[in-house]
Amino acid sequence: MRVYLPATAADLREDTGLAPRWAHAVTPALRGALPEEDEEGLEMSATLAAADESVARLAADGSVPRRVVVAADVPDASVTPPEVLGEDQLETAVEVIAPVPWSAVVAILVDGADATADVAAAAAGEDGALDRAADRDLLWFDAVELADLRRELGGAAQ
Repeated sequence: MRVYLPATAADLREDTGLAPRWAHAVTPALRGALPEEDEEGLEMSATLAAADESVARLAADGSVPRRVVVAADVPDASVTPPEVLGEDQLETAVEVIAPVPWSAVVAILVDGADATADVAAAAAGEDGALDRAADRDLLWFDAVELADLRRELGGAAQ
């Protein structure tokens, strides 16, 4: 299953991959909520949900203020949908219950450097800042560019 994991620059520095966490995916609930949307549109919805959640993770870890979304293909057994969606959860919500190794990552989406002011303001809870950040396109990086991203975002080990 393709999942979109909200992340931060600090997560990209982890040697083995990403720890289990709530993520987003094209779920039956999302298909039901957006029946007219094509596959690409559904994937974009899941990506944007993960990007918004990345801002909350930034507020907690103080990383470089750029949204990070990691797209990975994981075994279906590593993902569980919520039994009931909480009032703050979207139709894209899934729980990744196993670590995600870097070998499972197919792409990393990151804000450009010009987004840092809006993303920092969004992480600080400034009104309207999340909408401004969401209006920005995420840049797409192939998984093989992880070392370059680590350098760009201030990461250490390669």
